[in-house]
Amino acid sequence: MASLDPRVNRLPAIAESVSPKAPLDQFGTFEVFVQPKEGKPFQHEGIVHAPNLEMAYVLAKEAFTRRFTCTTLYVVDTREVFASPMTEGEKNSYDFIEDVPAEGGAKVSFEIYHLTKRGKQHMHVGSVKAGSPREAMVLAKVKFNTSKVVYNVWAIESDKIRFTSEEEKELWLTLPEKKFRDASDYKGGDKLKDFLERQN
Repeated sequence: MASLDPRVNRLPAIAESVSPKAPLDQFGTFEVFVQPKEGKPFQHEGIVHAPNLEMAYVLAKEAFTRRFTCTTLYVVDTREVFASPMTEGEKNSYDFIEDVPAEGGAKVSFEIYHLTKRGKQHMHVGSVKAGSPREAMVLAKVKFNTSKVVYNVWAIESDKIRFTSEEEKELWLTLPEKKFRDASDYKGGDKLKDFLERQN
């Protein structure tokens, strides 16, 4: 049946046989997490596009820590992030995670992240040992579900993460000394106040 929309009628005819899709011509995405200060929880900072995990780590360091003081970071392939349903209002994401029987076999560590405020970052809340991401979500529900609303939960297998080694942490030792990178170091507010006082 012909369409009544002239925009559709202007489209070229589509062949009956559909050929296989060509290989992706773009890099995959990797999630970047940073620890702002020692003792603070890791937080999700953004993504980078990279051909592999090691290059993602290098690009993440360049993109997210050149002007941002932190103690360490890590990256993980986006496909390794198991996410719960996203909720709105006062609905808790944990309420939509169905309980499943405990799984047998080997247990591995999963890092659990919460989104407790829309528009903010996912924050690390702890780890659980589980046989699958789904079981990790259920265990996180028991261990980390409090009265506070959680809009989204992430579970990431720890062994899939490219962490910063102790030796590599030296990369950030000089950052706190480079105050010229911080806008606050220019004390623009103080200079404006002095200027206005001189005008009066």
